[in-house]
Amino acid sequence: MKKIFWLGVGITIGVIAARKIAAAQGAIGPEGLNRAVGRVSDAVHDFADALRENMDERESDLRLALGIDQAPEQARQVQHAQHLK
Repeated sequence: MKKIFWLGVGITIGVIAARKIAAAQGAIGPEGLNRAVGRVSDAVHDFADALRENMDERESDLRLALGIDQAPEQARQVQHAQHLK
């Protein structure tokens, strides 16, 4: 009975080891490398998009705070007020 138990344990360990080795070889091969590079590329692209959006938003906030970008009506009011002085 002990021999049958240990035979089953050995077969199970062998199957698990074979699957792990096959998965590792797949990850190391060209397809696995392509997947890894694709994931990194997507992550960098997503990060750059988020950074660009936040930079544009912050720049518009700063321009409005400094009065560089004013709405057309506000610009006319400022010019009119300067003309009256």
